Amino acid sequence: MGLYDTRTNRRSFAKTIDWWLLGCYLVLVLIGILNIYASVHSVDGGNIFDPSLRSGKQIIWLLISLGVGALVLFVIPPRIYEGFSLPLYIIMMLLLVAVIFLSRDVKGSHSWFTLGPISFQPAELSKTTTSLLLATLMSQVDYRINKTKDFLLTAVIILVPMLTIVAQKETGSALVYCGFIFMLYREGLSGWFIVTAAMAILVFILTLTVSPYAAMLALTVVVTAYVCLSNGKIKPLLLIGIPVTVLYAFIPTILGKIAEAIDNPESFFMKIEPEYILFLTIVIALPFVLRSAFRNRHLYTYVAIAALAVGIGFTYSVDFIFNNILQDHQRSRIEVLLGMKDDPTGVGYNVNQSMIAIGSGGFAGKGYLQGTQTTYGFVPEQSTDFIFCTIGEEWGFLGSAAMILIYAFLICRIIIDSEHSREAFTRIYGYCFASCIFMHLFINIGMTIGLMPVIGIPLPFISYGGSSLLSFSLMFFIFMALDKNERKYF
Repeated sequence: MGLYDTRTNRRSFAKTIDWWLLGCYLVLVLIGILNIYASVHSVDGGNIFDPSLRSGKQIIWLLISLGVGALVLFVIPPRIYEGFSLPLYIIMMLLLVAVIFLSRDVKGSHSWFTLGPISFQPAELSKTTTSLLLATLMSQVDYRINKTKDFLLTAVIILVPMLTIVAQKETGSALVYCGFIFMLYREGLSGWFIVTAAMAILVFILTLTVSPYAAMLALTVVVTAYVCLSNGKIKPLLLIGIPVTVLYAFIPTILGKIAEAIDNPESFFMKIEPEYILFLTIVIALPFVLRSAFRNRHLYTYVAIAALAVGIGFTYSVDFIFNNILQDHQRSRIEVLLGMKDDPTGVGYNVNQSMIAIGSGGFAGKGYLQGTQTTYGFVPEQSTDFIFCTIGEEWGFLGSAAMILIYAFLICRIIIDSEHSREAFTRIYGYCFASCIFMHLFINIGMTIGLMPVIGIPLPFISYGGSSLLSFSLMFFIFMALDKNERKYF
């Protein structure tokens, strides 16, 4: 047969499959099954293939996933996804809404359909349908992400499932959708959206851990620096901006010293808040900034000022969001993460035990099935959300690093294949897929080592769970099919 099939002028099957990509998938699911068994086996042993154990059930789900993968690769025409992306998306949105009312409460969440022994989570599959619809929309010839209509439509496609999942009390799954911003950036979205997201996180943290004044000051400094740099006023920024910032940083301390000296609750100075001084400064400076922007026609200065106003509004909404929107356990987890309280036997127990397990693994690990934290069940959910601690304890730093490198290679390979694609649909879908894997990897490992709040999110291809394995396998094989279709001729 050779490189090409001379009868059809197409590449042979072996040349159309990215074997490196397929190899990563098989290695990761194998790691998953081995470590699921390690996390659930008893001291007396047990059979890894036993269908009563989670490892055996995961093998069954793997066989189902491989069967679905075969259908996707060899039976279903790749072109069908573009035409059916909208109906699939609508069906999935209906399921996401229905599960809120028809599912039973599971740890405060309404996100699972239960059919006898089988549980199904629509939120997992919604990432696939959302990715397909985004790829369909954004691959249109006349699509431009900077056009208001196109941008808003794209935002709606992402936000509808995201907010619906939030309504299910599944904040972790909803957070994954934030990863689509990387795909949007690749397709031409301004990098300032990423900066804005980072600033929102910073404001949230500063407001909770320090004070609203600290968050407002940080916002003001960033906006001021941007306006000065965009207008080429570097010298005033260095000579005036930095000293003024330092001065305003000490205003709360200065006001506190004045209050101590006066020691009169009725005094005018006792009623002055640092925010008032900063806000007054902004109001005084605003006319001059607007006048300069109008004279020099600096549109982005107006955008920066609007961003500052929105940021200040967000600052004063943080307390409401934290106390009224987030659930009690979510607030507690964030408080533990940010060091606002210490609760090693309560909400911080999972993370504490996870870090003990990972730390005890050392450089080379204790050996397969030799982990004490794992064997004796000190870490809750160690076969699902906290499976990384099983890997860390039994395989050590070397095993954990090797697993992360496999993920990194997988993501890079998806991006490379996407960039080599001649069709925008394949490229965009590939970036969506890579973004989902990255967000799951980042959040899952982050929460097991205490860098992220515990929000319940699986490790792709490795954590126990039929919905997770099937949905990620489906996303994987759809990308393989799209890539395979292009490799036939190129």
